[in-house]
Amino acid sequence: MFLGIEIGGTKLQLGVGHGHGGPLVELVRLEIDPRRGAAGILAQIERAGLDLVRRHVIQRIGIGFGGPVDGAAGRVLKSHQVSGWDDAPLADWCRQTLGVPAVLANDCDAAALAEARFGAGRAATTVFYVTVGTGIGGGLVINGRLHGSHRPAVAEIGHLRPGLHADRAEDTVESLASGPGIAAAAQAILSGRVSRPLARIRRQIGRPDKSRVREQLERIEEIERMHADDLLSRCGGDLESLTSRHVAQAAADGNELAREVLDEAWRALGWAIAQTVTLLAPEVVVIGGGVSLLGESQFFAPVRRYAACYVFPPLAERFEIVPARLGEEVVVHGALAIAAHES
Repeated sequence: MFLGIEIGGTKLQLGVGHGHGGPLVELVRLEIDPRRGAAGILAQIERAGLDLVRRHVIQRIGIGFGGPVDGAAGRVLKSHQVSGWDDAPLADWCRQTLGVPAVLANDCDAAALAEARFGAGRAATTVFYVTVGTGIGGGLVINGRLHGSHRPAVAEIGHLRPGLHADRAEDTVESLASGPGIAAAAQAILSGRVSRPLARIRRQIGRPDKSRVREQLERIEEIERMHADDLLSRCGGDLESLTSRHVAQAAADGNELAREVLDEAWRALGWAIAQTVTLLAPEVVVIGGGVSLLGESQFFAPVRRYAACYVFPPLAERFEIVPARLGEEVVVHGALAIAAHES
C-alpha cells in the first residue's frame, strides 16, 4: 500500500492506494491557505498523513508538487503560488515526520503518468499531457515511463514563448491561455490598456459603402460598449474581480468581446500543442485542468482547430487531442504509481 500526496496552490490531497489506477482506499481533501505558506501546508500533511500512516500499512510515499522540483534529490525548487518552498527537502521531511520513505515529482509529471497508464492515453506509446488551469504545465510519457524526470524541468509547454518578439521570461503561452491569463486579457481590453486589432473591426464592417463607414464604426463601438458593460456587470463592476469563469460564461451567452479573448487564448494554446507534436510526435495529447472543463464546443474544438493549423502537415491527422479521464484524483494516482515503481 502507498500514500500519494498532491500539493497544489489551493488544494492538498492525500490518497491511499495500490498504485495501479484502481479505486483509492481512502482520500483526504484539504484546502490550502496560501497566507500560511509552506509551513501551513506541512502542518496539514503532518496531521492527515500521520493518521493515514497509522491506519494503513504504507510502504512508500509519492508526492506530486505544483512547481519545479529536483526529483533525484527529493527537493522542491520553488512554488509560484505559495511562499516558503525555496530549496525545501520535502522527501526527507516526509521520511522524518511520517516515518516512511518518499519520492518527489512535479504534479504535472505525476498527472501525465497517471493518464498515460490508467486514463485517456493508456493505448498509446507516446503521450503528452497538458494541464490548463491556474497555470499551464506539461508532461511526457514514453512506453509508460516519464521522460526527463531527472532534469530540472521537462515538457513545460506553458513556458513556450509564442513568437520571436516574446523575449521576456513572462511572455509565455501560460500568460495568454491560463485562467489568470484569460482574465488579464479581458481586463486589459475593458480598461483600455489594449485596443482590438483593426483586422477584426474590418471583418465586422465587411466591404462597406465609404459614405457609411463612420455610421458602421459607431454601431460597432456601441455594440462593444454593450458587451463591455455585460462583462463588468458579471464581476459587480470590480474589474480586478473579473475571472476566466466570468469570461467563459459571457462567451457562452454570446458576448463577442469574451469570445475574442477566448479565441486568442486557444490560438496560443493550439500553437503550443502544434510545436510539441511537431517535435515529439505523440499519438495522444491529453488535456486536463479546470479551464479544460469548459468542454467540447468552448475549449476542445477550437484548440484542435488551431493545433491542426500550426502543426507540421504530415502529422496533422496522426494525433488526437482528448480530455483527461481521471478527474481531480489524477495527480494522486500518478504519485501512487511513482511510489509503487520506486518500491
